[in-house]
Amino acid sequence: MSVLGKIFGGIFKKKEQGNEAPVVTAPTGSTATVDTGAPAPSTPVAGTPAHQQESVDVAGILDFMNEQRSQKLNWRTSIVDLMKLVGLESSLEERKQLADELGYTGDKSDSASMNIWLHQQVIQKIRDNGGQLPTDL
Repeated sequence: MSVLGKIFGGIFKKKEQGNEAPVVTAPTGSTATVDTGAPAPSTPVAGTPAHQQESVDVAGILDFMNEQRSQKLNWRTSIVDLMKLVGLESSLEERKQLADELGYTGDKSDSASMNIWLHQQVIQKIRDNGGQLPTDL
């Protein structure tokens, strides 16, 4: 499974297991929208759950997961913390693999720049697949 798929699995499995984070369901026959008001795509990222009929409060799920931890993580700005929060290895090698999956063309030895880019891309992929996130992310 891809690293991005594992991230999605770590987020969306919590929702499927009955997490109390709010979920907004779109009316039958309509397309779900994220907080930007853009329609969710009809095809999710390969290896991720299909959430085409609903918009998922990903921020609520991640905040809930973070509240359960003794060590608080800054998932809103850090790809490393986001990966740790969903139970993944956040090593440089894993992040480089994620960069390859997402088409990063920058210098992978500049991990700070790569990490910023990765976080932005993962947040966008979550939005593209029906995840609700604050607009300031």
